[in-house]
Amino acid sequence: MGIVTDSVVLIGKESVGKSQLVASLTGSPAHVANFRGSTVTCEIYGDNGREFVDTPGILRRSDNETTRAALARLSQSDTVLLVAKATHLDDDLADLLPLVAGKRGAIALTYWDKMRDQPGAAEALSRIGCELHLEIVPFDARRLSLHDRARLRAALDAPQAFPEAPPSARAGWCVEPRRPRFHSRLIGALLAFTLLFGPTLAAVGLANSFAAVVEPAVQEATARLVEELATWPSPFKIVLVGRYGFVTMFPLMLVWALPTVVLFALLLAVYKASGLIDRLTVALDPFTRPLGLAARDLVRVLMGFGCNVPAVINTRACSACSRGSCLSAIAFGSACSYQLGATLAVFAAAKAVWLVVPYLVYLGLTTLIYSRLTSPPEARSGANLLVLHGRDFLQWPGPSAILREASSTLRHFFVGAMPVFLLITFFASLLDGMGMLSVLSRWLAPVMRLFGLPPQAASAVVLASIRKDGILLLGEPKTAVALSDSQILTAAYLAGVLFPCLVTAWTIAREQSWRFAARLLARQAVAAVGFTLILTWTMKACFAW
Repeated sequence: MGIVTDSVVLIGKESVGKSQLVASLTGSPAHVANFRGSTVTCEIYGDNGREFVDTPGILRRSDNETTRAALARLSQSDTVLLVAKATHLDDDLADLLPLVAGKRGAIALTYWDKMRDQPGAAEALSRIGCELHLEIVPFDARRLSLHDRARLRAALDAPQAFPEAPPSARAGWCVEPRRPRFHSRLIGALLAFTLLFGPTLAAVGLANSFAAVVEPAVQEATARLVEELATWPSPFKIVLVGRYGFVTMFPLMLVWALPTVVLFALLLAVYKASGLIDRLTVALDPFTRPLGLAARDLVRVLMGFGCNVPAVINTRACSACSRGSCLSAIAFGSACSYQLGATLAVFAAAKAVWLVVPYLVYLGLTTLIYSRLTSPPEARSGANLLVLHGRDFLQWPGPSAILREASSTLRHFFVGAMPVFLLITFFASLLDGMGMLSVLSRWLAPVMRLFGLPPQAASAVVLASIRKDGILLLGEPKTAVALSDSQILTAAYLAGVLFPCLVTAWTIAREQSWRFAARLLARQAVAAVGFTLILTWTMKACFAW
């Protein structure tokens, strides 16, 4: 890549085509880093001695403050590439130019293919560029030509100062895509909800079904290795083939988590590359904003039903005000493939499969309540409006765009999740081998009486706080016999939500800070105890009646 002598910071609204532009312009993969020590996480691309910093797209009005925080850290050698949408040029310039006032750079205009044949469009761009004294380069980001690349690089080699205010000259157009269904508030919301939850839940079900078929073959393939390693000295045996050993758990991690991650990565890539994610956001946002979540945050929460780690990493693209709420919702209510599979297995062992319905309903309801109670006021504010208005044109997603988006998610999973998983597995194995987990279970046993549970349930709660498949202990014969249907439901819920698993907690701490993670864990534990007590009293009343 060479020595970086200059950096170009891309600023623009969500779904304007920044990522597609910089990927086409550089032809190189990105790495993720915080921008100049700030909390703004960006993707950085290298290109012949110059780096391109792709900042998160502006989705809500509050994101302007995050953008200002990032721009405040620019040095004199940095250049800003303001990316606007040709179909909404006047609105984008009015919103974005005040953010970059005093900086130097150029303007990139995406979606020019929608405007180039309009009478007077080229002349309007010329007038605006002359008044601003800035180079405006229009193009189609999906089909970036050699001429477009040359013009962009030339404009960045000779950046000009951005003005303090938008130009008096206006393009005079605003081209909106057709919105025959999503335009209706109620019908649009119902359709958006169906498109969001239907394929997402289908992806979870398909991936888990695939894992259930493949797991026996994987277990059989590793059985001989496990038998051989079981003869090794105790410390090595515990770390390798103990309950949380590398050989014991790593194949299952790939079997249960990887298929879901792949399917979710492809699904999100299709939604984003087709422009559908913008329509879903606009249709659902009035209903999700009072809960402190952006509409597309629901996708990330649902992604956690496969694996929490990619879902947490995907919150990097969250709106500035809602990321904390989204992380909390994932940690609390995203029942990963391990948790959901283990819970279903426990219900089946107790011959009470019907419990899955009240379990999922109560989990979903309490997650929404928890999000509403813990989200910051600015995330719920009616004044914190979207800067998007269904602006994206629906189009068939190109294979290259799908692969680029999906590969980014998969890279986060392998580079971000796998090392953390291996580290947590190592320490969990040592704690289990030293008997510390059994000690914690004995300490917690008396507390189970608060929830109307026998002491045996404590082991499942402790182990589930490390790995969610610890819930399976509730299905062991001695424990299952001691639990009624209402107690199984209560214990499964408590074990699932008291704490996120260690891998999730570790990933949240890396993404935010250890202080943020500690506050999240404490807050979640308090909420989980409260919701479980309510469930306990409700179940007692229902079964007594």
